[in-house]
Amino acid sequence: MTDSQIPLESSLTEPGAEIGLGAGADTPREPTLEQIQSHPLREMLAIAAPTVVTMTSYTVMQFIDALMVKSIGPEPVYVSAQGNGGILAWLVMAAVLGLTGVVNSYVSQNLGAGRPREGAAYAWNALWLSAASWVLVMLPFALLTPRLYGLMGHEPDLLRFETQYAQIMLAGGLFTTAARSLGHYFYGMHRPMIVMVSVLAGNLVNVAANYVLIFGHFGAPQLGVAGAAVGTVIGSFVELVIPFVIFMGPRYARELGTRAAWRPSRLHLRDICRIGWPGALMFVNEMICWAYLMTWLIPMAAEAAGNDPLVANTAGWIALRYMHLSFMPAVGLSIALTAIVGKCMGMRRPDLARSRTWLGVRVGMAYMALCAVAFLLFRDPLIGLFISAETPPDQRAALIAVGSKVMIAAAIFQLFDALAITLSGALRGAGDTVWPGVATLVLSWVCIVGGGHLTIALAPSLGGVGPWVGASAYIICLGLALLVRFLQGHWTRMRLVRDLPGPASEPA
Repeated sequence: MTDSQIPLESSLTEPGAEIGLGAGADTPREPTLEQIQSHPLREMLAIAAPTVVTMTSYTVMQFIDALMVKSIGPEPVYVSAQGNGGILAWLVMAAVLGLTGVVNSYVSQNLGAGRPREGAAYAWNALWLSAASWVLVMLPFALLTPRLYGLMGHEPDLLRFETQYAQIMLAGGLFTTAARSLGHYFYGMHRPMIVMVSVLAGNLVNVAANYVLIFGHFGAPQLGVAGAAVGTVIGSFVELVIPFVIFMGPRYARELGTRAAWRPSRLHLRDICRIGWPGALMFVNEMICWAYLMTWLIPMAAEAAGNDPLVANTAGWIALRYMHLSFMPAVGLSIALTAIVGKCMGMRRPDLARSRTWLGVRVGMAYMALCAVAFLLFRDPLIGLFISAETPPDQRAALIAVGSKVMIAAAIFQLFDALAITLSGALRGAGDTVWPGVATLVLSWVCIVGGGHLTIALAPSLGGVGPWVGASAYIICLGLALLVRFLQGHWTRMRLVRDLPGPASEPA
């Protein structure tokens, strides 16, 4: 049976349904809902695998970007500039990214309740929020970046490169936020393959653009660090275009009303903001705290110990690249859990939601335990991979020494990170966002900021590694706090589906 012969609404209720690039595209039949529910791991993998590939692809893109930037020259300033510029751009985009993440929850719960057409309006209003944020926040903030970095006392070369990177990323921020917003619609519809294909295509374009623009191949201007930012923006545009074309296609328009729902809706905007604001606050707050850690606390700690701040900052960014490789697949699993739990809650089956959550927790912890072992066993060569061969031996040794200690700290908190990431996704799927948001805010300031300053004051000899103790404490405490929240079970009494006339799913 071809894709065009399968009723869209029925196929969309099945986790991992075919990508549906257009009517008439031949695709294999997916397992029925009954078959999937009788195999929980199969259900988890059907949705989580493409999502994990998607999130890992983001990380691989950043990983390759950093490797390319490292090749510009032997100075560590290029890797630091890309890291500093990137985290500032993400900080500015964080509010809308956190806010629109709940589109997944609304769409999946309506899918579980048998009302998939309700999801299109949430997707459109998330896109309108992205556009408003770009005009009112991202573009004005891009003009302020030189002054902000100047206040941090960064050296001239670092200041110039990180400013260029941040400004270009913010100029293209609309593509990034709109692509993520639309992606949450497809996650909620249990069609993650669409997002995966678009992200992989965007990343391939990004790598090709980086090769041309960073180094000036094929007659293009040699833009260095700025070229990496331009390449990322081009890749983000591709990542947006593919799902948008599918979303606006005749089949989705006919069966799910995606074209008819384009107008801004006060009702749907209010829904998104009602449970999305804690996610926005949490995301912005975390980005502020991590940016403060990377761009301020670590250099300050290095200076207190009489070490080179640039070495400590660069080593921290290198180690963080590997942390991304460990936690971004877990974030993909978390997004899948949001969709799975949301659908179960829409079906009024909190028992299914609970069992699927514990399955996701076990899978996430198993993966991140392997990452912890790798961090411990291979920390020196992993750090050395990001150091140019032309780097002086003494500077290379210092980078490896600092980075290896950070990798040990990362290995310690891996299991707690898996716990926090997976449980936050499950709670979000049920609509429980306020308590986790407040807990994140309090713990991040107490542990990352407060703990970082405390280590500098009480143990200055730790140098740039000291603030990572506070960061580790934050992840451990957050994982335990979310575990307590999930066990309390308040989320089982929440439901996001609006009472509307029409069919609702029968409990399976």
